[in-house]
Amino acid sequence: MHTPADAELIPAPEACAVLGISASTLYAYVSRGLIESRPGPDHRSRVYLRRDVERLAQRKQAGRGAARGAAQSLDRGLPVMETAISLIRPDGPCYRGRPAVALVRAGATLEDAARLLWDCGELDPFDPPPAEGWPARVAPLATDATLPPLERAMAAIPLLAVDQRHTLNAAPAIKRRIAATLLRQNAALLVAGTPDARPVHQLLADAWRPGDAAFAELVRAALVLCADHELNVSAFAARVVASTGAHLHATVCAGLAALSGPRHGGATARAYALLADGAEARSPGALVHERWQRGDELPGFHHVLYPDGDPRGAELLAMLRARCADNPRMGEVEALVAAAAESSGRLPNIDGMLAALCHVHGLGPAPALVLFAAGRLAGWLAHAQEQQDRGRLIRPRAQYVGVVPEAADDPPPG
Repeated sequence: MHTPADAELIPAPEACAVLGISASTLYAYVSRGLIESRPGPDHRSRVYLRRDVERLAQRKQAGRGAARGAAQSLDRGLPVMETAISLIRPDGPCYRGRPAVALVRAGATLEDAARLLWDCGELDPFDPPPAEGWPARVAPLATDATLPPLERAMAAIPLLAVDQRHTLNAAPAIKRRIAATLLRQNAALLVAGTPDARPVHQLLADAWRPGDAAFAELVRAALVLCADHELNVSAFAARVVASTGAHLHATVCAGLAALSGPRHGGATARAYALLADGAEARSPGALVHERWQRGDELPGFHHVLYPDGDPRGAELLAMLRARCADNPRMGEVEALVAAAAESSGRLPNIDGMLAALCHVHGLGPAPALVLFAAGRLAGWLAHAQEQQDRGRLIRPRAQYVGVVPEAADDPPPG
């Protein structure tokens, strides 16, 4: 008798029949990351995720031409717009031609990455630093630690725009200075703190583990690695809002709102939960193998744009190994990473390593999402400014597939 999870996994002959392809083509689709496979019941065969097979079949049936290309582009398919901000390569994202991993190794801060992403040139929008403290109407909300981080930021940022002069000023220098203020204000909001002249990584590290220099270095690296990732969901949402001419505070709220969804920002919480389950399991290997065999996801592992492994996750894992090898919780991370590699061949992604950073240092799951949101804000602001510089509204068309309206001269139904 098949369980619901079994029904999601189909053998190769059925997958080939649905797609009308040969076994060799099926294997090629798997290697390109279009279809996910799992070990079969006899451990020698392979089975395939039905949803991936059916999604690919729908694409094949959609026909060719511009409409098909536009539809596919909405799910990590064809490029839909030009950008000079970031490029995704097998060795990770590049920020205006500079690899993010190289920036981390060179000691760059989030502010350094922001200057690069915003194409600041000789302008340093962080100098002089923004004024410390909160406006009176914002302070009670901004420092309310009982609120969830993203919700606190989304509630306070629109109020900050009220007190910000020149919010709709199109001058590049003005927009970059507003962006710099927002970057530090957002970080402070995410930890219910107060903005000041400290680098963002130091502000966050001091909120969680004051005086821990090694931890602050890991936070710095995580923020830079998260700063941008091309047209991800939240960056695209920010661009759409920016295309209307809305001020940067509104675009930031759009990014935060998109990130709040469980299929985007929720990835860090799922990865943390898997780490916690692995730490409590008698055998992390058995836990991962059982999940994999029944068709469950391994949150925190694999990235469709990096079939050979997410370089951002690999860099953060290497830094954790160098700094936390003697920490017992690091042993729990290593056990899960090894189990995932053995059962599935999958390597940790950036979400998994943000969760691991928090797990190793005795933090809960929320700081992992805070790291992502604080870092990615730099990218949202870059995309917002680039979109507004182009002065074009983003307004795609939809292919209607609903009920066809009755003709005006048709008689009403009896």
